[in-house]
Amino acid sequence: MEDTDDTTAPSLRQYNRRQICGGCDRPMPVCLCHVIPEDPIQTRTKIVILHHPHESKHKLNTVPLLTKSLRHVTTISGRRLLRHHISGNGENNPNSSAAIYLFPPSPSSPAVTLSEIKSRILLTNQTSPVTLIVFDGTWKHAKEMVKASAEVLREAGAVRVCLDAGFDESVSGGSIYDSELLPRKEPFGGGVSTAEAVARWLGTVEPEGEEIERKVIRVLREMVRLQSGFLKPMKPRPKLMKKNKQMNEEEEEEEEE
Repeated sequence: MEDTDDTTAPSLRQYNRRQICGGCDRPMPVCLCHVIPEDPIQTRTKIVILHHPHESKHKLNTVPLLTKSLRHVTTISGRRLLRHHISGNGENNPNSSAAIYLFPPSPSSPAVTLSEIKSRILLTNQTSPVTLIVFDGTWKHAKEMVKASAEVLREAGAVRVCLDAGFDESVSGGSIYDSELLPRKEPFGGGVSTAEAVARWLGTVEPEGEEIERKVIRVLREMVRLQSGFLKPMKPRPKLMKKNKQMNEEEEEEEEE
């Protein structure tokens, strides 16, 4: 057997290996350094993100965009909040800051709208930092995380806040993901990505909120634009198609009656 020359193997392996940008920690073809602020944006709001472990593996995960763009962001990998994650808040602490968590309302857990909470902050002349708690994951996981964190949220006196656009489980979409025709679609009307929700909060309550929101959304849109070139169209799931067909047939029967 003849000897083979394998001197090119290391260079080939290096060539084929995906190169990661040292600035934004993303693959070079989808690098976002040109839109991420050079200096993380200073905010009065302190942001705590409970990041589901499964979500970190998704290509369209928006949490890294927030940690790179904003200064006061703390990311916690887990399925429920612990007391020390939001220590310093609570009704029995006279020096505590207001604790807010963004999540749509439910029949048993109503939520204050973003505009209403802004009015409360203005009326009370709130000058201390606000702690914004966000649950990052699929809607199923996010619901589980909120439920598992309920006691800690209650002890911290956290107020449940929803976006002004509302939340409708009978309507799909409503996010930048949908407007840019990406396959990661929000399941319900009023549902948005974590980065969008945080951007809207900052845009509403921060002194320079409109500019901050614009910068965060700009980064998100660029991620969506770049990533869309590498994503294959998703085929409708058979179970979902069958469910939609059944719903349409039931609606037609009701109209005939």
